[in-house]
Amino acid sequence: MSLTLPEGFLSYVKEWEEKIGAFIEFKGDVPDAPGTDVSASAAVSGVSGLPFAVKDNIAVKDFSLSCGSKLLEKLRAPYTATVVQKIEQAGAKVIGKTNLDEFGMGSSTDNSALKKTNNPWDTNRVPGGSSGGSAAAVAAGIVPFALGTDTGGSVRQPAAFCGVVGLKPTYGACSRFGLVAYASSLETPGILSDTVARCRSVFSVIRGLDPLDQTTREAPAGAPALNADTAGLHAAEGTGKIIGVLSPEAIAQAISLEIAAIASAANDSGDASLETAAQAAILEDEVRCGFELAKQRLAELGHTLVDVEVPSLKYGVPAYYTIATAEASANLARFDSIRYGARPAWAENPEDLIDKAREAGFGAEVKLRILLGTFVLRSGFQDRYYLRAQRIRSGITRNFEELLGSADYSETAKPNVDAILLPVFPTRAFDRSPNALSPFAQKAADLYTCCANLAGLPALSFPASVEGGLPVGVQLLGRAFAEAALFDIAEGYEKKYPFPHPAGFKAFWS
Repeated sequence: MSLTLPEGFLSYVKEWEEKIGAFIEFKGDVPDAPGTDVSASAAVSGVSGLPFAVKDNIAVKDFSLSCGSKLLEKLRAPYTATVVQKIEQAGAKVIGKTNLDEFGMGSSTDNSALKKTNNPWDTNRVPGGSSGGSAAAVAAGIVPFALGTDTGGSVRQPAAFCGVVGLKPTYGACSRFGLVAYASSLETPGILSDTVARCRSVFSVIRGLDPLDQTTREAPAGAPALNADTAGLHAAEGTGKIIGVLSPEAIAQAISLEIAAIASAANDSGDASLETAAQAAILEDEVRCGFELAKQRLAELGHTLVDVEVPSLKYGVPAYYTIATAEASANLARFDSIRYGARPAWAENPEDLIDKAREAGFGAEVKLRILLGTFVLRSGFQDRYYLRAQRIRSGITRNFEELLGSADYSETAKPNVDAILLPVFPTRAFDRSPNALSPFAQKAADLYTCCANLAGLPALSFPASVEGGLPVGVQLLGRAFAEAALFDIAEGYEKKYPFPHPAGFKAFWS
């Protein structure tokens, strides 16, 4: 499909890209000439006639598929992922591949081996990760939506940092075929968009069964209909929701246990930095202010807010990283420079070839996670770490189902809440100074996002406010296949409180 871009668009992209570095590859060969009425064509499906970007760990034929790694820097995708195919069949066109933390491992996009990406709101700050390039491209107005992947918050956290909408769908709602696997049981393709309505439109296109991915399934009978016609109506019109809010006491309890455990380890090891890292899970003042404002506004919109508790929340981060690293160690074993990956100039034997390729090709964070995963899967350690983490995962899933309802919609009783409101990340976009969050602290800060992945539930991040010149995002976590309920709540919020944009933003896409 050909795409005619609006007048002045390519110069706009060049100006922004010099500042933020969102793209690993950009197809700028379309003439910079006056375009057609994009908004008119887009009204048909919500995506028709629009350009979009794709995170560079999702395959698009003849585009880069580097995963942000030196090992795959020269790789070109031989086929196209199912979710990308569906969007292109709906009339949209890929114009670029976006930067990411190497193999999706990180919270800043600074772990990319290929380039640095900056936040459009403040180029001295990170855009979040691992889908930071996609979030930055949407926030700058280069594309109206982009695809990312979410393994433990990698769509929602950069969405919050960059002031855009970020959806992590129900596990199995969208095909993973064509996604370079990091942690197969946790990750799913996700959407970053400029508006909630746009996110709804894209999700309606990409969801559904795929014969090439046996984890996909259709929404069960009884799941909310994904209908945009009644989206965003207020409670006065009969659509008010019951929103559970993790009480300050519940969050404090979860955080205090984590701090106590790590502080004990710090005392044993003599490493005070561990306790400092654990403190990263505590909300900074601006994030707390934005979260409280979101609660107030949702109540004013007619929703009923009730305090809830998720007892297993405190175990989410250790369970998540145990499972994720174990799966990463298995999935990344294929990158041995024999089947996949750049080869060294010379090696004495196959083992030497693999050692040299991985030493030169993998970054420090990827090596760390592979080693951790290999450790927890060792004979004699599986029961102690990996299987225990899986039991915790089951407990977390049960906790959420008790509040939101089961994934198969089999029960007749009404669930306690329609959605759960959570912060996304304890801080706003952080800078790269020596006092910024350490890699360990960034992992501890995944407390609020990783549980949705462990339970396979949908979660939607959206901007709540701007505090101190930077956006603050909140997220709604819902019942399996209840994305429609999350869209309805967030779209009502957006209609009353339009989402902000960084300085220099220009709206090319209506």
